[in-house]
Formats: sequence, structure tokens, C-alpha cells
Amino acid sequence: MKNTLYIIIGTILFALAVTQLAMPNSFADGGIVGMSLLIYFSLGISPSISTPIIFLLLLSIGIRFLPKHMVYKTIFNVFLLSFFIWVFEQFPREPMEDSLLAAIFTGVITGVGFGFIFQAGSSVGGSSIIARMLNQQLGWDLTGMTLLIDAMIVLSGVFIIGPIYTMYTLVALYVGKVVTDFVLGGFDSKKAINVVSSKSEDISKRITHELATSATVFNGRGEYMKEERPVLYIVIHSHRLLQLKRVIKEVDPDAFIVVHNVKDVSGGFIPKGTI
Repeated sequence: MKNTLYIIIGTILFALAVTQLAMPNSFADGGIVGMSLLIYFSLGISPSISTPIIFLLLLSIGIRFLPKHMVYKTIFNVFLLSFFIWVFEQFPREPMEDSLLAAIFTGVITGVGFGFIFQAGSSVGGSSIIARMLNQQLGWDLTGMTLLIDAMIVLSGVFIIGPIYTMYTLVALYVGKVVTDFVLGGFDSKKAINVVSSKSEDISKRITHELATSATVFNGRGEYMKEERPVLYIVIHSHRLLQLKRVIKEVDPDAFIVVHNVKDVSGGFIPKGTI
């Protein structure tokens, strides 16, 4: 039930972005929606008609390469998207005066919609079907081929919507990806830090008392000096990173610090205030 609700919310948002922003402002997209928009701009055929047709054509060719649960969810999602596009097409649509602002908000709304759809384990893709076929038959990289196919669809828009609106489309896609990552990973971002220091025990005590956090300790060996040293692994809220680095540098100015972005943190024993 929860996944179905996510699919409906995400699809409504995506359909709104397509009909109220992308279509009146001449923006394209990746995947089958991008193909449908380019068909709309060149032939005037509504994406509510072309989207399911393109999807069914691709599905008839590549259905054996897709997990069954993904097929069912994607079929539901594509036809639901087509329905909402048809509904929202009935509303009046006008291009925005500021195309850049329109591209940014197209990306924001699309990104939130995709975030909900991906959370439910579904998609409205089509390029992923082709990519999976090439992966199964030729061993080509799945992610790389998906990105390449989407890029080819978007760049082909140069011949239909022109180079300026194609560049606005790229802006919308980039913003959409960033927003989707936020929706999937959460706005409460965290950082993972590896610290190599001869004073690891002192650093661990300081961050435990002053930051109310903890560290996992690994044994590491430097290949050049052949020395054994403990390595601290710490996960902390992004806004506390500078404070953590200041504490580390106060204990050991020569400490080696590596900071990683963390998508999600769950499970395990995490004391109150750790992150």
C-alpha cells in the first residue's frame, strides 16, 4: 500500500512537471518520456499517447531481460503517468518568461517525483530496457549504457527544439538528479571520516566527550613505512564536520583525514548523539 501511494504521488508530480513546465517551455527529457516529448514537439502527438506505445514496443523486445516485479510496477507506472498527463493537459498552459527558472523548477518537481517512484522500486524508464538487453547480450555496462542512451535522446533534441532549449533540458536533468538524490538519501546528510594518526586513542577520547560521538577502530598498515597504525572510522552530521576536524587537528596536526559522502545510515548500535 505504501509503495502504491509513493508511485501515485511521484507520478502526479512527474506528470505536472511534464505538462505544466516541460511541454509549454519546450524542454525534453531522458527515457521514453524524452522520446515522447520530442515526438510532441515535432509531430504534435500527445505524450499521453506516445509514452505507452513506445514503452510497450520496448517491453515486447526486452521483457525477458527484466525482473518480473519491475515489469509489473513499471507497466502500472507508465499507464498511470499517461493518464495523469492526459488529465493535466486539459489545464491551461503558458510558457514562463524566465526559461532558466522554468528549467530549475522542472528539475525540482521531476526530481521529487522520481524520488517517490524509485522509493517504491518502480520506474518510468525505457532506456533501462535497452541497456539491460545490451548488458545481457554483449556484456556492456548497465549504468553506463543507460546514461549513454538518455544522453543520445536528450542531445537529439538539438534538431527538434534547438540547442538553447536542449541546454535548458540539461539544466533540468541535473537539478532533477540532485533533488532525487536528496529524496532517496534524505536531507539530513552525513559524512564518513577515516582518520589515520599515531594519536588515535586521544582523538577518540576527545570526540567521545566533546562531540558525543564514537569511532570504529581498524588496524591499518602503511605500505611505504611498513608501520602499523589504528584507523578511526567516524560517521557524523555534515554540519558538525568542521568541528570534528578542528578537534582532530588540535590533537594531531599531522593526522591524515579522508572525508566521504554517505547516502544512508541505518542498523547497528548507534548511541544517542552519535551522529
